[in-house]
Amino acid sequence: MKLYIAEKPSLGRAIADALPKPLKKADGYITAANGDIVSWCIGHLLEQAEPHEYNSAFKRWNQADLPIIPQQWRLNPKNGTHKQLAVLRKLIKQADQLVHAGDPDREGQLLVDEVIEYSGVTGQKKSQVQRLLISDLNTSAVKRALGQLRSNREFIPLATSALARSRADWLYGINMTRSFTLAGQKAGFSGVLSVGRVQTPVLGLVVRRDREIEHFVPVPYFEVWATVRCDDGAQFPAKWNPGDAYQAYQDQQGRVIDKKQASKVAEKVKGQRGSVERYDKKPKSQPPPLPYNLSALQIDAAIRFGLPAQKVLDACQTLYEKHKLITYPRSDCRYLPKEQVSMAHKVVTAIGSSCPSLCDAGLNADLSLRSRAWNDQKVTAHHAIIPTAKAAHTASLGRAEAQLYELISRQYLAQFYPPYTFNEVKVAVRFDTEQFTANDRSTRSAGWKALFPSRQVSAGEHKNQHTIPALHKGQAVDCADVEVKDKLTQAPQAFTDASLLAAMTGISRFVKDPDVRKILRDTDGLGTEATRAGIIELLFKRDFLTRNGKNIVSTASGRALIDCLPESASLPDMTARWENHLEAISTRTANYQSFMQPLIQTLTELVQLGASANAEAFKGLSSGMSRRKRGKSSARAKSSSKRKQYAVAKPPLKMRNAH
Repeated sequence: MKLYIAEKPSLGRAIADALPKPLKKADGYITAANGDIVSWCIGHLLEQAEPHEYNSAFKRWNQADLPIIPQQWRLNPKNGTHKQLAVLRKLIKQADQLVHAGDPDREGQLLVDEVIEYSGVTGQKKSQVQRLLISDLNTSAVKRALGQLRSNREFIPLATSALARSRADWLYGINMTRSFTLAGQKAGFSGVLSVGRVQTPVLGLVVRRDREIEHFVPVPYFEVWATVRCDDGAQFPAKWNPGDAYQAYQDQQGRVIDKKQASKVAEKVKGQRGSVERYDKKPKSQPPPLPYNLSALQIDAAIRFGLPAQKVLDACQTLYEKHKLITYPRSDCRYLPKEQVSMAHKVVTAIGSSCPSLCDAGLNADLSLRSRAWNDQKVTAHHAIIPTAKAAHTASLGRAEAQLYELISRQYLAQFYPPYTFNEVKVAVRFDTEQFTANDRSTRSAGWKALFPSRQVSAGEHKNQHTIPALHKGQAVDCADVEVKDKLTQAPQAFTDASLLAAMTGISRFVKDPDVRKILRDTDGLGTEATRAGIIELLFKRDFLTRNGKNIVSTASGRALIDCLPESASLPDMTARWENHLEAISTRTANYQSFMQPLIQTLTELVQLGASANAEAFKGLSSGMSRRKRGKSSARAKSSSKRKQYAVAKPPLKMRNAH
């Protein structure tokens, strides 16, 4: 008997539907006509053991016991999962062949591997476990996947990476929360200080941005703009380029901060005859944007529809599991396997049937084109999020689901449109000794941009009809007019759903260490595709973040928490390095021990900082917490039953795994 172990019931049912009929449903599993069985997990069935299960002395929080580092890690069944776990263990024992059918990501890999390991599978049976990778729940797609089973041993590094992350989160959350909670209690604070490997640096990003805005003092600067006129009457605006000769009058960004000097330049060039110093006109092209991964989709959905990250993820799960209109949504990949090209006609037809607004776009798609998205070398366990070949009218979907389906479909159709082509013009003119420059971009062919009317005019194109005429080097021109424009430096923008997600994915911009920044530039950043939305939501639930219109801002309690922690705990540098190392484990360029040993050393140092923390650092925390929050935190700290559950130190497993 072959046993398929799915990550969740919906995936199990999809697999069963692709097996020989008739199907026989039982409690916790489905049997196919050929005797094969499909069963499932319910997300994580197992969780890390609590500290007191390693040593009963750890029931009492004590600084001298920290850091708590298990020598032999243990897993326990989660509450409410014992029945399904018993079903799986019995079936695993009976099965001749096991097929791992977890979701195609590192968490899905670990989730089922843990159950197989916990069930005592060893030897040849374990070495012969097969891996089923499903990213499309429609029956035809599942049948294709069933014909492409791989050895589960290929995915050991992926599971090892997920295991290291899970244990790192446990170590960091348990030890840091205990250490700084105990330090806070010494200073008179009665609550629990929840510290997370990723959630705390994300909160730190928002707190620092908010304070930058509050303390920002606008500084005036000045730009000199000339109206350049040709002999035939054509004219265009050009901006003064101060150059090195005016460094004494510029700030670090090269902006002129001396109005008198700017006015002198304006007087100097007004009415002057000058000449074209440089004129470059180059044809350029821009390929279609890649299909979405989850973060890119969440960012676009926040910008275009104001949808929070968690709502995007929830709606995508519905599109994937219930409606079967999109492929696996928790993907971190933006590329597609070449074999998917053969499905393009069916997918495009389904888009046209499902989404009337894209019917013409589908008819105009050139399916003979191959964008850069089709790249087998850049596809790992899963590929980009794209529509499936199933059609269902978007009128039957919820609003968010319909919006997301259209976004995903439009991005997919773009792969079958030609590049956007344009002319880029750069010109420099000189009046007396002063140089003025202008840039222009004019569309030659809209290409894929025809699908995105809002993107027709890019950031580099003039929107004021001042097109630069054809010029040549040495051509005489006049400074018909000149203006000194008063400007003010602008405060940083508060974070929004889109910009906070972008910050988490492009975390290298916020890393202080230049060497680390270089390493992280092309990595995934803070958290994973599947966990970032949950991390942000957790900070809202804990009253560390709140919303001010579209802006995400820190609360008084959120700021107070950051203030009482060591700076390294609230900066992304350390955890970003960890994410980079975890990715290296999954690609076989690093191993488990090379990650865990430095982590334990760092954790030991941070715990020592907690033990020696100055009581003054915690004074702002009590005033920052609302009376309601303080009361709840105090009650948690005083309750022995809650102590056993480690209160905030042990949030629900889904959140803890989300860092």
